Amino acid sequence: MKEMNGAEVLVKSLEDLGVKCIFGYTGAAILPVFHALQQSDIEIVINSNEQSSAFSAAGYSRSSNKVGVAIVTSGPAITNTLTAVADAYGDSIPLLVFAGQVPEHKIGTDSFQHISVTSVFGDAAKKVIQLSNSDDVESIVKDAYYFAKSGKPGPVVIDFPLDKQLKVHGYEGINVRRFEESYHDDRHLCDDQCEEFFQILLHSKKPLLYLGGGLNSQQGSKAITEFNKHFRIPSVNTLMAKGVVDEREELNIGMLGMFGTPCANMLIQENDLFFAIGVRWDDRVAEKVGFAICADIAYIDINPEKMHQIKIERGPKFTFIGDAPTAIRDLLNYAKKHNITIDIHEWQDHARQLKRSWPLDYNRESTYIQSAEVMDVLSAYIDEHTKITTGVGNHQMLAAQYLPIRREKSFMTSGSFGTMGFSMPTAIGVYFANPDSKIIAIDGDGSLRMNLGELHTIASLDLPIKILMLNNRSDGMVQNLQDAAYEGVRTGTQRQKDVNFAEIARSFGFNYSKRIRDRQDLRQGIEDLLAVEGPCFLEVCTDSEEVLYPKVPAGGAYKDMIFGPYIKHVAARL
Repeated sequence: MKEMNGAEVLVKSLEDLGVKCIFGYTGAAILPVFHALQQSDIEIVINSNEQSSAFSAAGYSRSSNKVGVAIVTSGPAITNTLTAVADAYGDSIPLLVFAGQVPEHKIGTDSFQHISVTSVFGDAAKKVIQLSNSDDVESIVKDAYYFAKSGKPGPVVIDFPLDKQLKVHGYEGINVRRFEESYHDDRHLCDDQCEEFFQILLHSKKPLLYLGGGLNSQQGSKAITEFNKHFRIPSVNTLMAKGVVDEREELNIGMLGMFGTPCANMLIQENDLFFAIGVRWDDRVAEKVGFAICADIAYIDINPEKMHQIKIERGPKFTFIGDAPTAIRDLLNYAKKHNITIDIHEWQDHARQLKRSWPLDYNRESTYIQSAEVMDVLSAYIDEHTKITTGVGNHQMLAAQYLPIRREKSFMTSGSFGTMGFSMPTAIGVYFANPDSKIIAIDGDGSLRMNLGELHTIASLDLPIKILMLNNRSDGMVQNLQDAAYEGVRTGTQRQKDVNFAEIARSFGFNYSKRIRDRQDLRQGIEDLLAVEGPCFLEVCTDSEEVLYPKVPAGGAYKDMIFGPYIKHVAARL
């Protein structure tokens, strides 16, 4: 056993876990940890604020199979991470956040920069740990890493008092496999359960796969791709599952929901078996089908609480609580062993025809560039090496509609929490997890302003991140809602002054920074954005009156979907 202080034990434990970089912001109550990091090979990435640090760490997790780590100081520093922690919790993203804290004997007093972390983060994190002087730092850190990844993944926040960082501890070098193996999920479908599922599937004429974020991993993507290579069942996906199946695949009908693709929102109205895998039944998807869906439901998910809710609300005919990729492989192995196939040619042909007959479209005659148009042009440049991050708003939904994501963990967006300011700091984490990928951060002017300081982070670190900002000088999605609900009275959503964001990026030292207003410059601008090395910024001024379509109105069902004036049925041959 070696003796070292608590800060050194933390850093040595992170090294044992294979952590290559941390994101953070320093301060007095965390100085011992940063000093220990300086002696380590772990790379330190300093963001413009603590919220961004946690977003970057979560972006690292979202785009890899590892756990991102954020380290910040006490008081306002840890509370600044709250939004990013809650965001990760909502989207089931593993994350470790370490916070400095006042000495243990001052906890609960009005000491400078003290806050009760357990109280603040109690309902926003998977777990909150307040270290005390009697705790084993090594075991707690190593266990927390794998706990964050286990079951329904989520963030773990660890409060680290200053005196414990300085106190001498024993370090044993415990093999991390002990902690990793303690969380292995050994549940499999038995033969009787597989037979039960296939009895339901074999009686179905119009089955539909509903793919969720629980499949957004290499294992999940591989499992569902192999499963559907065998059965060829049309699929729709949630926002969090973009890329789980290659979106060029003809039977992948696209994103379902309030702003889903026309064909996905139409096909769900016709299916007779709704097979939901790794989804949380988000209200912007589930409420649109109502609670009296006529189709039979099969549901696989690892979250027992969600399973209980769905059993009560929807009465599925088949359920399994466990790891989704494992369950899908069990079903496929059973099907191959018993030579089970299905004949749904008419349903497959109908799905293909629907996808081709209802393409997305926008106002191609407008004087102004359309945000949808920008995404349409960008779509031609997306390949299997592209990683996308988005802010929140119309640009987010348009990116989800138009961009054909080809691999898992390649479309990073704030789903459950809908956090503006998400795109740029997340892109930083994505880069450090995937330095060989082409990383495009798509943002609106409203979202970009929320974490504008990350322009400085990206420029100062010379990161090859491509920022594509759609500037409609408003909060477009909220403006659309105002127009629908408040007869066009737009309160608080307009920008009184047109700010040139490209000039701001240029002042930070971006290698490429340009502002585009004319349609004729759009394609060349995107090509230049993607071609120039280093930090690049393209600002496209878009139509402030553009409305996002299609949409299912609040309180409406999929049958009430509004196509708008430009999305129309077209004749399509198989």
